[in-house]
Amino acid sequence: MTTGTMKAVVLREIGTPLKIETLPIPQPKRGEVLIRVTACGVCHSDLHAVDGDWSPLPNLPLIPGHEVVGTVSALGEGVEHFAEGDAIGVPWMYSACGHCEFCLSGMETICLKAEATGYSKPGGYAEYMIADAAFCGRVPTGVDPYELAPILCAGVTTYRGLKRTNVKPGQWLTVLGIGGLGHIAVQYARAMGMRVAAVDVSDDKLALAKSYGAELLVNASKADPGPEIRNAIGGTHGAVVTAVSAKAFEQSVGVLRNGGTVCWIGLPGGKQDEIRMTISGIVNGEMSVRGSNVGTRQDMQEAIDFAANGLVTAKIEKQPLDAINEIFARMKKGQINGRVVLALQ
Repeated sequence: MTTGTMKAVVLREIGTPLKIETLPIPQPKRGEVLIRVTACGVCHSDLHAVDGDWSPLPNLPLIPGHEVVGTVSALGEGVEHFAEGDAIGVPWMYSACGHCEFCLSGMETICLKAEATGYSKPGGYAEYMIADAAFCGRVPTGVDPYELAPILCAGVTTYRGLKRTNVKPGQWLTVLGIGGLGHIAVQYARAMGMRVAAVDVSDDKLALAKSYGAELLVNASKADPGPEIRNAIGGTHGAVVTAVSAKAFEQSVGVLRNGGTVCWIGLPGGKQDEIRMTISGIVNGEMSVRGSNVGTRQDMQEAIDFAANGLVTAKIEKQPLDAINEIFARMKKGQINGRVVLALQ
């Protein structure tokens, strides 16, 4: 049994700066594992949680963080598929009920009783954390834990979203927003055989997308991406929106060719959570707009395997735990290229 104290980042009041606190190391109950955290990615969803952008609000006091890679430190009763010392990954979806119509039909991502790591349950901005063993991912040996951490959210979320566009190998897909999720979405799309158009308001981020295989680049601060992409290639068969700007969502249908599907992934939150769209364009073009909420356990393991095989690599920047408030300040200003990962070991 692992006992003692740990350092953790704690939010005690919505909208206030995060603080480093010393807390007791939690103990696993039946079906749970205690994880010694090696790395935890910093996701824009963590910022939404701290700022109180979503309803319901997170459970306080809160330890954020849901892109976790670590090692199993202790096992709760009944856990047999992990052993102490195993490398393990923890995603946003902490647990689901397993019995409702959604869970039984492979849609556990929308279970009404689902719990969220780093939101309704304590997360990975800490030296140790508890997780539901049934919803953790197995991390292959030899994989860099810091590069893999963003795959547990940015990876699995974009991977599932790409699948939900129904775009086939050889067809075109637009990624709107080349940030923490978008730069990974480009790589998954290419690994899945898709041709990629990339949209962003930053030339640097578009250059990053090109380095990962995007063939068509559009700076949305200089031109409307819809006409640009339709004039160039007739529109794309699908699109994913990973941006956190409402404007990108409004523009997303415009990049499609008739019969195309756009999948919304990013979550602007706050006052940007509502947009205006053209009904006639969607109806006359028989286009589809879908949402995609993180990923199932199978999605997670597939996303991990893509990364473990070297087909997808997160662009990361390591930072210590006590830099979290500065990281959030940079995130608000759009100054992060790729993903920041907290290094706890």
